[in-house]
Amino acid sequence: MATAEPLPIYDELLDLLAESVDRNRLMAFRLPPDRQARLDALLQKNREGGLSDAERGELAEFERLEHLGRMLKARARQKQP
Repeated sequence: MATAEPLPIYDELLDLLAESVDRNRLMAFRLPPDRQARLDALLQKNREGGLSDAERGELAEFERLEHLGRMLKARARQKQP
């Protein structure tokens, strides 16, 4: 499956956030325990093939936010002095 190239505004937003965020706080960020438990439950249910349409959407949102977080952390690492 081909992935779409990010829009230039996506890169600009990542740059802005990476330059203005508290780097240590960003790198230490983890999901709160209740959200991590929900994600773990969705992933397990997905492995078993039993996700509802709403749960598939919820899991997709987790995946989008995880991708954004990884990109932001990578950008912040590149910008460190």
